[in-house]
Amino acid sequence: MLRIVNRVLIGIIGLALLVLGGSVLAVGLGVRPPSWWIHEGRHDVLLSDADRARWRDHGWWWPAVVAALAVLLLLALWWLVAVLRRRRLAEVLVDTGDGEGALLRGRALEGVLAAEAGRLDGVAQAHVLLTGRRSTPEARVQLQLEPHVDPGDALHLLTTEALAHARDSAGLASLPAEARLRGVKHRAERVS
Repeated sequence: MLRIVNRVLIGIIGLALLVLGGSVLAVGLGVRPPSWWIHEGRHDVLLSDADRARWRDHGWWWPAVVAALAVLLLLALWWLVAVLRRRRLAEVLVDTGDGEGALLRGRALEGVLAAEAGRLDGVAQAHVLLTGRRSTPEARVQLQLEPHVDPGDALHLLTTEALAHARDSAGLASLPAEARLRGVKHRAERVS
């Protein structure tokens, strides 16, 4: 979701800047702008002295400008932190045993781990997310359990089978995991 919002915002801001910059450049090169445009010719300024001093005497003007700029700055910083912070691990460093290493795509390991956890007895659905560093990954596992399954048994199977296989196949010393277990809710059926 954040990736979609990020791309849409970058696209809108980029398009607005391109249109505004292109129109200023075109007017500067001598193209006649429409009558409703913000400036009329190549020697016209964007903000006249009267436009710049127009709101100076009003008491609300400078606090409103400062508040708007502060909100814009906070939104830009939030956006930057959200873009730079990676929630999902892109790759896992696999020890090949020869002193070298190989890189395994994080999504591939997530997919295999989720498929194996989903095949466990009593698990209706499984989702896996890898976080951490590429040499020390951590797993977040969400399991939806059938109503007849004991959560302790499901957790034991997850750690001894799915997580152990993933840890061994990737050559990791450990694969810490956080598991969230939920029961599947079935709709009530009418008995006739």
